[in-house]
Amino acid sequence: MPVCQSKSYTWDNMDNLVLNTKYLGDASTADWVYSGFPKIQDGSMLMTMPKNSVGTLISSSDYIFYGKVSGKFKSSRGDGVVSSFILMSDVQDEIDLEWVGADLAHVQSNFYWQGVLNWHNSKNLTIPGGDTFDDWHTYELDWSPNQLTWSVDGTVQRTLTKSSTYNSTSNVYQYPQTPARLQFSIWPAGASSSAPGTIAWAGGAIDWDSADIQQYGYDFATIGDVSVECYSVPSGTEQSGTNAYTYTSTDALQSDIALVSNSTILGSLGATGSDPSLGASASGSSASASASASDSVPSSSGGGAGQHFGQGGPSGNDTSSGSSGSGSTSGSGSGSSSGSGGFSQNGNSGSGSGSGSGSGGTNAAPSQNERVLRGSLFAVLVAVVVLVTL
Repeated sequence: MPVCQSKSYTWDNMDNLVLNTKYLGDASTADWVYSGFPKIQDGSMLMTMPKNSVGTLISSSDYIFYGKVSGKFKSSRGDGVVSSFILMSDVQDEIDLEWVGADLAHVQSNFYWQGVLNWHNSKNLTIPGGDTFDDWHTYELDWSPNQLTWSVDGTVQRTLTKSSTYNSTSNVYQYPQTPARLQFSIWPAGASSSAPGTIAWAGGAIDWDSADIQQYGYDFATIGDVSVECYSVPSGTEQSGTNAYTYTSTDALQSDIALVSNSTILGSLGATGSDPSLGASASGSSASASASASDSVPSSSGGGAGQHFGQGGPSGNDTSSGSSGSGSTSGSGSGSSSGSGGFSQNGNSGSGSGSGSGSGGTNAAPSQNERVLRGSLFAVLVAVVVLVTL
């Protein structure tokens, strides 16, 4: 897992983004990995969702092991349309800000530990003025080893302490505590393939002939300037390098994270953390992100049509189906984490083998597998090292 880099991001062009089917784990080649239809407009990043698509997902190429993330954001709108600003780890520790398009006066805050479903973790935050679609607001997640805060326009509206998450039965703090990627998305929670509880939470069935789709050709959410401040690794963290985070135990707690010198670069889209050189070229140029968009991804084992987005502008049918699949990206020795072989969202993709995590309001009741592929955005990057072997 590439180590966090403190940066500020603006959206002048697409140079710092790479398509998920081209990414081989070298975070120095791009700051962001994406699927779907992002586009630059007036110095901002538009995440678009054309008719009958599964939207857009943008994920940081490196991992944050505690830090402060802040961004200006305009949400999507409309029944069934949801946009998100979250931190998500490979073991499904999750910190959420989610906008339900049917409610432009609030943003939902949420958290999960290792995908454990707890519908009581969600809480609405109030927008201080205007609404979430037409007006810019600044949202911030400040995540430290002992406390997490959610802020809107500089005001802390929610605080969670690690001590408050202690589970006396398991003797574990059910607090997000493992390296996570920063992710943004727009997705159709109200699609007919979603669970009834998810559709209800999203404000109802999605309207694929909405005013925005008729006028622009897509629903959309807008990202402005983004900043990431990385905190120092927690006291007591095992350190033998500065290049990558790795798990040392399948318990996947904070104490099981080490900072090591291992490479995070894979030889091909079929390589894994346990065999990172698989498919590398004879010249050893596995660090390049030059795989063509037609290169294969882990094969589908069924479970739905799936969608794997090509590059280009937001045209409603610019997809090729069946390429999301359930290929595993698992490490060995120090634990494993397997999930969807594609970089996908919503319930239309190929089956995922990871356990589901939950987010959303208390009315949402998606299945475990649906949670992997919907708003929790457990969208494992095709070629990211999930666990780097020691």
